Amino acid sequence: MIKIYGIKLRDKIKKEFFDNYIIYVSKEKRERIRRFRRLDDAVRSLMGDIIVRIAICQETGLKNEDLIFYKNKYGKPCLKNNCNVQFNISHSGDWIIAAIHDLPIGVDIQKIQPVNMDIAKRFFTLDEYKEIMRKDNEERLSYFYELWVLKESYIKAVGKGMNIPLNSFCFQIQENKIIFKSKNEVKKHCFKLYNLDKNYKMAVCAAINDFPDHIEIKDLDRLHEELLLMGRNREGYN
Repeated sequence: MIKIYGIKLRDKIKKEFFDNYIIYVSKEKRERIRRFRRLDDAVRSLMGDIIVRIAICQETGLKNEDLIFYKNKYGKPCLKNNCNVQFNISHSGDWIIAAIHDLPIGVDIQKIQPVNMDIAKRFFTLDEYKEIMRKDNEERLSYFYELWVLKESYIKAVGKGMNIPLNSFCFQIQENKIIFKSKNEVKKHCFKLYNLDKNYKMAVCAAINDFPDHIEIKDLDRLHEELLLMGRNREGYN
């Protein structure tokens, strides 16, 4: 079954917290993280890596120091030493989400904020835009973000990034049923929306309908104990 993990960050993340966790990622990742100017952005990037490492170690029995990551030609992160493990990460606002499966998977979460609907007109299909504009103001914003996370989850599952235009495929949501249409689609994809937080929208895309009903929320206070069990990353590894 697909496993989905979530972390909700606290309002303020102290530097000691950051230093306690960064030792568990690769040297290359540490260098990239330290280039962030804002601590909040660095923490989101760090914890996205951490939650994936925990998920993979729990599912495969591999040690953290044995995990080797690379990016495909489109920039999607992959695990080099176990091709049967597929994963994806998304973060927005206070939430960091990771999904893991043995088939390609994509996840996207977005914090609901005011948005200019010209974005939908520009990037979505005409049918999607018309459906958005038929909604009243509050429902319109909610529907926009549902479509947005569905689209992003699909692109991330396919693993080709923005090489797939957002208006080359479309969604309809009717009575909680998600209808997906694409002229170029040759493989089946399944989708699920999650009500994780009233201020966020989240979607997962997978090759089969094997979604859990709930997301496993990781407690920050207990997260460090799990990390101790899986071991820190050797200096300079991967």
